[in-house]
Amino acid sequence: MRREILVNVEPLETRAAILEDGELVELLVERPIHQRAVGNIYKGRVENVLPGMEAAFIAIGLEKNAFLHVGDAGALYDEEDGIEEQQRKKFVNIDDVVRSKQEIMVQVVKEAIGTKGARVTTNVSLPGRYIVLTPLNDFIGVSRRITDEKERARLKAFAETSKPEGAGVIVRTVAEGRPDAELQQDMEFLKRLWSRIQRRAQVMNAPALLHKDIGLTFRIVRDMLTDEVEHLWIDNKEEYDRVVELADTMSPDLRQRIRLWPNKAASLFDAFNLEPEIEKAIRRKVWLHCGGYLVIDKAEALTVIDVNTGKFVGNRNLAETVLRANLEAAEEIARQVRLRDLAGIIVVDFIDMDRPEDRQKVLSTLEEAVRRDRTKVHILGLTQLGLVEMTRKKVGHGLEGMLLRTCPDCDGRGRVLSEETMAQKVRRDIRSLFRKEAAEAALVEVNPAVAALLIGTGGAHLRDFEKELGRAVYVRGSEELRIETMRVAAIGTREEVERKARPVQPGQEIELKIEEQHQSNPDDGIARLEGYVIDVQGAGRLVGERVKVHVTGAFRTFARARVVRQKGEVPTAT
Repeated sequence: MRREILVNVEPLETRAAILEDGELVELLVERPIHQRAVGNIYKGRVENVLPGMEAAFIAIGLEKNAFLHVGDAGALYDEEDGIEEQQRKKFVNIDDVVRSKQEIMVQVVKEAIGTKGARVTTNVSLPGRYIVLTPLNDFIGVSRRITDEKERARLKAFAETSKPEGAGVIVRTVAEGRPDAELQQDMEFLKRLWSRIQRRAQVMNAPALLHKDIGLTFRIVRDMLTDEVEHLWIDNKEEYDRVVELADTMSPDLRQRIRLWPNKAASLFDAFNLEPEIEKAIRRKVWLHCGGYLVIDKAEALTVIDVNTGKFVGNRNLAETVLRANLEAAEEIARQVRLRDLAGIIVVDFIDMDRPEDRQKVLSTLEEAVRRDRTKVHILGLTQLGLVEMTRKKVGHGLEGMLLRTCPDCDGRGRVLSEETMAQKVRRDIRSLFRKEAAEAALVEVNPAVAALLIGTGGAHLRDFEKELGRAVYVRGSEELRIETMRVAAIGTREEVERKARPVQPGQEIELKIEEQHQSNPDDGIARLEGYVIDVQGAGRLVGERVKVHVTGAFRTFARARVVRQKGEVPTAT
């Protein structure tokens, strides 16, 4: 598999795209305004201990207190009890682990999301290029992706002889085949880093940041630049120089794979046609090459993926058509899960398959495809309804959380009230308003589409509504208001409200901008003053211009006017 990494560096954003065989499979985004906290180590202060939740809240200096579960607090225990680490976690209570106002060292393992604070652990880990040092947990682990037993034994022996006393070591996949001298260099760097963190913890008062994890580009060199990567392209000279310097120290044999993007005429992402792919990654519908498509709907902790045949009709029989669509969908689902960084519970509704061997083939294809994911994915199999259940570890906000925000109109529902529904709601709200207020009249502002329904043809709906209420109601359309918004602009006596509802009076001369042609009479132009419509006779050709007009009539919902001719000006024939 051909793998490339592209890094696009801009003043307010750094993006890294991982390509496999030319196809975008991961997109990482880092912005200074949204500082990443995962990997950071803090000296925190215990604010609340909640035995009912088996957890504590820790002040670490972020906007929200961090969450520490008892299962993540194993490193605080004294080794004198002789109980194995994994056993202790099952039987302890949170109030046996921490106490209120206690100062402890914690590391962020999951970003703050929504109303939840960051999740932290006391099991601190310091990742290097080849090894991960766990200074508070005494154990040795070797990556399961290293399958050669002789190599595993060598790496385990190195870890046992070189690790600090009482600390633990996890040997990473990239350590396979590396000489002991390089591994030792990585170990010494992590030892020095841990000593520096300990010194800061002794002199700093909680809450305080003790160690900040490195930036996106450096993390890529540390964690992702392997023999499988053909090229690491960077489009910024300063960042390129820093990365090359880091690579000379961390992985000199891969230094030649780091390239500075030379083409100033075309941006790096445009040259690889990535911008359209990024746009597709935030859409609800994903088309497959065969003509089928996926529909991806995401909730807070659950994502549902539906597979549809779409335009794909196949060539042989229904079973073969369904199988082919499902097999392609399985590959694409694995890619979309990585690309969108979906997490939590994921439920996939494949097209129904009658043959058990077809279901197993699709499940095996999905399992094989998710093995390429760096984040842990667990497939639970098929339910009785034929749904595939899977889980994926949640660490950050996901691609949608980084690139999108909740719609201010629909508040994330994906729908807004129809104009008809909103018009009825406004009528109910006005009734409720007059039950509370003894006023004679009210002026309400709504979206023009809603205003048209409230007023009705020739004002018929508004007259009937006023007759029902026994009060005067003035309705003004405002383009700046969303469909679901109603604003009470004035309430009081009829004279007071009418004065505000009609911002112009007959005989008045004012300067206005002609915004558009009249829909049914294009010779006239439409201007607005505080949302109040003014029909300007003969101004249809003056759209976009500011003109002086003479108001000839003012009514409840609109006014009429004519353009004031300047002295000596010759009228233009229309």
